[in-house]
Amino acid sequence: MVDRVLEHEPDRRIKGIKLVTINEPYFAGHFPDEPVMPGVMIVEAMTQTAGLIYSDAESGYLVALNNVKFTRFVTPGDVLVIEAEALERVGPFAKARVRATVDGQEVSRAEISYKFMSRGRE
Repeated sequence: MVDRVLEHEPDRRIKGIKLVTINEPYFAGHFPDEPVMPGVMIVEAMTQTAGLIYSDAESGYLVALNNVKFTRFVTPGDVLVIEAEALERVGPFAKARVRATVDGQEVSRAEISYKFMSRGRE
């Protein structure tokens, strides 16, 4: 869901963008007369971006979403800027604080927890 990673400091922080276009399949059925990006898709973009902080992990699984807030609508033509910072990593578990903005205004924020695994291992 992320179109481009702009900055990346492994295990510390990441910044990426999602170009929101009317061609996204979810706009067809989600308020077709007044398209608004579904919150779950904003969270998905945030989750994928933040997971890239930990570039040494082979695969990661979403464990928890905490303190998720939506503060503004995202519409076609917007550029969603997603910034995440690592909070902690203990063994296979990691947590990140993520913030998404459009034109410098916050549209969403969350704390996201992951469990990272090597392929074929639990």
